[in-house]
Amino acid sequence: MKYLCLECDEAMEFVEAEGPEKGSLSVTFICPKCRKGIALLTNPQETQVVRALGVRLGGRTVPPEPFEQVRTTLAKQREGLFHPEEEEVIWTEEAEKRLEKIPNFVRPRAKKVIEDYARERGYREITPEIMDEAGEKIKIGM
Repeated sequence: MKYLCLECDEAMEFVEAEGPEKGSLSVTFICPKCRKGIALLTNPQETQVVRALGVRLGGRTVPPEPFEQVRTTLAKQREGLFHPEEEEVIWTEEAEKRLEKIPNFVRPRAKKVIEDYARERGYREITPEIMDEAGEKIKIGM
């Protein structure tokens, strides 16, 4: 998230963050061109949300390193923080058409079960054949 100066159309720069005292947090920004400033003041509930999300205030002080995102992902995987079960699977057009034939009230649950089945087996793409596999497995488990 960035704040822009309305007069200069410049990205505001982080100045400082204060608090949270009595649950409130104050963050100050300034326009590098015209030097006008703004402050963001959160109430205790908003401050709690910011903390819970692990948001860091102030932005970067150094430019990103080459391949930083890749290295971070690999490090998380080594530390067990990377969860392949959260990886997105791709549905083929045929599988999506077939999914649409499932009644609306059970479609979200069926989609989740099929995607979980695919992820557990390392499938990156869901085809009608994988839907059949998942269906057979579900029938046997019942």
